[in-house]
Amino acid sequence: MRMLLPVAARRSSVLLPPLWKKRCCRRRQSCCASPGRRLLSTPIFYANGSPHIGHLYSALLADALHRHRELHERGGRFATGTDEHGLKIQTTAAVAGSLPQHFCDCVSAEFRELFTQAGISYTDFIRTTEPRHRRAVEHFWINLQDRGWLYRAKYEGWYCTAEETFLAASQVTEHPDSQGCRHMVSLESGHQVHWTNEENYMFKLSEFQEPLLRLLQESRLTITPEPFYHQVLQWLKQDLPDLSVSRDRNRLQWGIPVPGDSTQTIYVWVDALVNYLTVVGYPDAHHDWWPAACHIVGKDILKFHAIYWPALLMAAGLDPPEQIFVHSHWTAQGQKMSKSLGNVVDPRACFQRYTVDGFRYFLLKQGVPERDCDYYDEKVVKLVNSELADVLGGLLNRCTASSLNPSGTYPRFSEACFPKDQGVQNGRGLGKASAEDYKLVSSVKELPLQVSSDFERFRIYKALESIVDCARQTNGFIQRHKPWKLSRDDPSQQQWLDTILHVTLECLRVYGLLLQPVIPDTADKLLTRLGVGPSERSLRNLTFLSRFHDERCPYEGRNLGSDTGLLFPKLEKPKARSQGGALNI
Repeated sequence: MRMLLPVAARRSSVLLPPLWKKRCCRRRQSCCASPGRRLLSTPIFYANGSPHIGHLYSALLADALHRHRELHERGGRFATGTDEHGLKIQTTAAVAGSLPQHFCDCVSAEFRELFTQAGISYTDFIRTTEPRHRRAVEHFWINLQDRGWLYRAKYEGWYCTAEETFLAASQVTEHPDSQGCRHMVSLESGHQVHWTNEENYMFKLSEFQEPLLRLLQESRLTITPEPFYHQVLQWLKQDLPDLSVSRDRNRLQWGIPVPGDSTQTIYVWVDALVNYLTVVGYPDAHHDWWPAACHIVGKDILKFHAIYWPALLMAAGLDPPEQIFVHSHWTAQGQKMSKSLGNVVDPRACFQRYTVDGFRYFLLKQGVPERDCDYYDEKVVKLVNSELADVLGGLLNRCTASSLNPSGTYPRFSEACFPKDQGVQNGRGLGKASAEDYKLVSSVKELPLQVSSDFERFRIYKALESIVDCARQTNGFIQRHKPWKLSRDDPSQQQWLDTILHVTLECLRVYGLLLQPVIPDTADKLLTRLGVGPSERSLRNLTFLSRFHDERCPYEGRNLGSDTGLLFPKLEKPKARSQGGALNI
């Protein structure tokens, strides 16, 4: 059996002129987003169960990018939320013996609580059951209908309730369940599918194949990382049938009714995607923000965001979003997380075990967007202890200890000990810095630009690799010169000791500033210990080692902040491998 383009689609699509071209061009010229205004969004998370680390990872990626933009004083909005309509929620709520709205209220509250605990700095939490969203969806639907992009037709195909989508015959296969009964399932996810035959509203998606290809090839919509861009191009070179965008109301009551047709419910994905417009004030006040939007999505929902969503927007006379950042999935000890295996990782248990910042750091450092990443206890403990407790924490403890820094101040820098011109040290015989020290200064000076570039390219893990590499170099700088062996009774040695500490504290200040988007509480603790005030933590005009560059250093001679103990206490090694806080849900 094949999922066919309905006859009505082929007949009507020939008659309709491509009106979207002129209208979208006019909107791009007249309704561009205001400068500096940008929307950053996660997917809205499906409210059929408790949040897991995949949800948290999406939110953390967006949170780190949003915080980074704020530290550069570029501002913007950061939206997340819960997707609360659809057959899956209707069914799950019924099994739980709950009304759908009450069920969604409880699950949505779990997401809010988790995000608050995780320090997710969203500016808007949208729920698709809110009146503002229903108004936006109804207006969007009527707009599509008035422009001639919707029609009614009988439709049949394999429907996956778990994914809330129809699948082509090439995307399903027959597979036995645990009792040996054979069922049709999705090839990609393994979820069971059912043959469905009903009359729906259809969207003329097939007319947007060429426009979508041009959109990508002209970089008006960028998809990062690159492998996912090529995946979308590959999809667009295959058949692109019209899209069923409503469901029979007798089968699906939990959703927004089609305006003017009480027999149909708007397809949950159309409903959900419009949330990105709802949060910027659609249909009245979105022009200042749209289309300056960046969506962060998992690879499993890329087709909805990179094909269906841009096509729907163009049909509605709106420009597509400017960027889509895509990430892969997390596995648990090499296995896909699933409730049946009991290996779904509860992020709240991870916060208790590793601290909030520790687990934030692990996910953002180990998560590589273009490939699936594996979670297990030993990996978290090893990474966090090595990089946060030892490299970063050890460096701070050394330089602020009373044995090395009895005055508790930001020591003075000596140009004689560390001359700007590396060659001067041989000519004057006063310079004590080595070639490796100059390499360190150069690396840390370039670090903020490198980190910003990696953030802009959705490579947060690379940014963290660069910071840790510089921190290791700084530890090497301390180890190389052994300031604990220098005597404060000798003026020459004291000058060099103070310079070593000054350089190290300046490096730590830069690392603390750059780590704020990733581990905000730990970075705050570090910067507070260095005496760096709240108004001095912007990344916009970050300076480093001003005295080395013949400029005044505002921190020189300043008292350090109060000692608050270890920057990051070491985590205990797990006694036995566990599932990392499995949720029995």
